[in-house]
Amino acid sequence: MQTHFTEEDLKKPHIREADRVLRSCVHCGFCNATCPTYQLLGDERDGPRGRIYLMKEMLESQDDDAQVTEETRLHLDRCLTCRNCETTCPSGVEYHKLLDIGRAEIERRVPRAVPDRALRYGLRKALVEPQRFKALLKLGQTFKPLVPGALKAKMPPAPIDAGARPATGQHARQMLILEGCVQPGLSPNTNAATARVLDRLGIGLTPAPEAGCCGAIDFHLNAQDDGRARMRANIDAWWPHIEKENGEAGVEAIVQTASGCGAFVKEYAEMLADDPDYAAKAERVSELAKDLVEVLRDESLDALTVRDTRKLAFHCPCTLQHAQQLGGAVETVLTRIGFALTPVQDAHLCCGSAGTYSITQPELATQLRDNKLNNLEAGNPEVIVTANIGCQTHLAGANRTPVRHWIEIVDEALTRSTSDGLRAAIST
Repeated sequence: MQTHFTEEDLKKPHIREADRVLRSCVHCGFCNATCPTYQLLGDERDGPRGRIYLMKEMLESQDDDAQVTEETRLHLDRCLTCRNCETTCPSGVEYHKLLDIGRAEIERRVPRAVPDRALRYGLRKALVEPQRFKALLKLGQTFKPLVPGALKAKMPPAPIDAGARPATGQHARQMLILEGCVQPGLSPNTNAATARVLDRLGIGLTPAPEAGCCGAIDFHLNAQDDGRARMRANIDAWWPHIEKENGEAGVEAIVQTASGCGAFVKEYAEMLADDPDYAAKAERVSELAKDLVEVLRDESLDALTVRDTRKLAFHCPCTLQHAQQLGGAVETVLTRIGFALTPVQDAHLCCGSAGTYSITQPELATQLRDNKLNNLEAGNPEVIVTANIGCQTHLAGANRTPVRHWIEIVDEALTRSTSDGLRAAIST
């Protein structure tokens, strides 16, 4: 794609990056074929190619250009950032990087109305602090009849009890785990189940309670400086466990059980590349970042073999299959362990969760969720499993088939198998 930036424009780092991404696009339109919003709306401006043109025109124009309006922002807001288009693109266009630049630019040029700004600010403040989120969640569950309609539908029931985690320091092999921001409140059993399963493989989890939200919520709600501040805080929390001063080996990996967090932490190196104090540390963190399935797929899973007759349908989050390029990995691990999976049509399409998208774009998110559930339920599974807390909560909000994190089902099956074995031994 031809661009028309001036030499003065190209001195700005964000314009140089935008120019690089734009020039890789050959506007073939293959991306529209797999874009969820284009499929729903049929509007060129609600597909990747149309949004690329909108961002190109905006970035090449002057600040006072009357054509850059709220309508431009609407089409950028409707993008899920699912990155399905990147998986489809034959030219390797890094669309999400251009979108981050375009959204920051439209935010600067066309300020949002006060109610919209208040909603986004409220989401950032409510979601990113785990203890605050837990308190607000408990309050909402207690007074659910009084919660406004849109939020009431998002209010989940009380979570499954997490149970006990193995004692720390038992194993020579140690990994860090990102506890997350909303997951400890919505599904505390996810990380507890992870600790128990990894314990069976001789892997311990080193706690780093100072690490909090990965920064994705701030960053994708256009508070990018706040997002980078959270990245630095997490690096500071993890670093003593990565580079130990006493000569001991550091942790093997930083494990994420939410694929959205995993995709974001793996990009710390890129997003802090210009920070002289954190660039090298961020690169090391991104190298160590692993989704949970990356840990398990490289291990012998003999200790995890189960006999579970429940049929499962796996929803592969966009952040796992498109951002991290790990499509099929969880399905392979579950099959190796002994689970039966039902086929899922259009598994590449987004469920509509997309971070805070299900709150900021509820109508589109609901359509996408219902379409996704129809495909997931076609094989009559007893449980739907996924790998991201946002997808899990969004899909479960329809109150149809139960939705869990896949590691919880593994942990339950292992616990049941152990109990059955003990009972059989006692009986014998």
